[in-house]
Amino acid sequence: MVSIKHKSKNTEKLPSGWQELSVGETLRFKNGLNKAKEYFGYGTPIVNYMDVYQHSGLRSADVKGKVSVTRDEINNYSARKGDVLFTRTSETAEEVGMASVLLEDIPSAVFSGFVLRGRPQNDVLDRAFCQYCFGAPDVRKQIVSRSSYTTRALTSGGSLSKVFVRIPKSLGEQRAIATILSDTDGLIRRMEVLLAKKQDAKRATMQQLLTGKSRLPGFKKTWETKKIIEFTNCTSGGTPNTSVSEYWGGSIKWMNSGELNDKVIYDVEGRITEAGLRGSSTKLVPANSVLVGLAGQGKTRGTVAISRVPLCTNQSIAAILPSNDFVPEYLYYNLDYRYEELRGLSTGGEGRGGLNLSIIKSLPVPFPEKKEQEAITTVLYDMDAEIAQLNNTLEKYKVIKVGMMQQLLTGKIRIYGNHK
Repeated sequence: MVSIKHKSKNTEKLPSGWQELSVGETLRFKNGLNKAKEYFGYGTPIVNYMDVYQHSGLRSADVKGKVSVTRDEINNYSARKGDVLFTRTSETAEEVGMASVLLEDIPSAVFSGFVLRGRPQNDVLDRAFCQYCFGAPDVRKQIVSRSSYTTRALTSGGSLSKVFVRIPKSLGEQRAIATILSDTDGLIRRMEVLLAKKQDAKRATMQQLLTGKSRLPGFKKTWETKKIIEFTNCTSGGTPNTSVSEYWGGSIKWMNSGELNDKVIYDVEGRITEAGLRGSSTKLVPANSVLVGLAGQGKTRGTVAISRVPLCTNQSIAAILPSNDFVPEYLYYNLDYRYEELRGLSTGGEGRGGLNLSIIKSLPVPFPEKKEQEAITTVLYDMDAEIAQLNNTLEKYKVIKVGMMQQLLTGKIRIYGNHK
């Protein structure tokens, strides 16, 4: 193995058999290929930003992009097995400099201008270990702190070269660490696959039960179709004047449209006072109101949630009020399933405007008898509970992996044995 001399930047004592080195002592960096958009979609494989961001280890099947290039460009911007690729830019500093290693050769592959290539110059780093060592918490902290930020976060080969990593000298120990973390990744991937299957099953069930294509046992009455205004009423919220301190910091919950993504709302961040409620157009709506995002070009418009507590909302949320004539959870599931339809109903050219109360009130809803609404809700609620449990388990696995990386990639926990 190549012996590298370097100046330690970390005052913490190195574990026995470990070394600290700068990234520039083992990787040589190069910026990626930039081409006009007409060259993309055909040609040779190109490793793009999202390939690197989404995969700590890249295989041929992960690289979907194509680009038309010359032979010189293939030679100058080649992406080979063992190359370590880093995201060069990002909207936030926390996501810049994410690393991925090419685990297999991809014939004639190149890499894009939003990516930096680090090509190994020696045998200090095991290829599989590279999937993890650049994601160690201390290494990520250095990468983020060395990035620059104007309108976007940016890193460079020069900045990455000055980052220090601590690694076992033994390639065998590196491989042993990589194997443990890879096994954990496999567990996470299997859980993600199971979760995706459960989510697909729920969506298929919603498609059948919320449209009346399939009926639950014991229900035969013909469904009606009703507009929302025919069985309840709707209102929208408002925002108290932010320059009036007396309006803010009280005990009344006040919800912004971004919190619709929480789906089932038990609490929100904002709080207003009684004076803020009286002095603005916001309204206190009861628990079990169905909430719909009205405005915005992002994903929020058309997003549906249900409140479990009384609260106020901003002007970008419509609240469909509960009544004895329908099951609020049934309406929540029905509208949640129709997310794309709701976005398509937006006012303005090409759906770029927003929804409004008139549109919401006029929405037609397949309307079974109340007992069947309750039965459909129970089925979907049970599926949600199972999905939530899987999500919690998945998040626990991810937390465990982070803890394992912190211990294994610093040598605080050692893997002993015959590392070859």
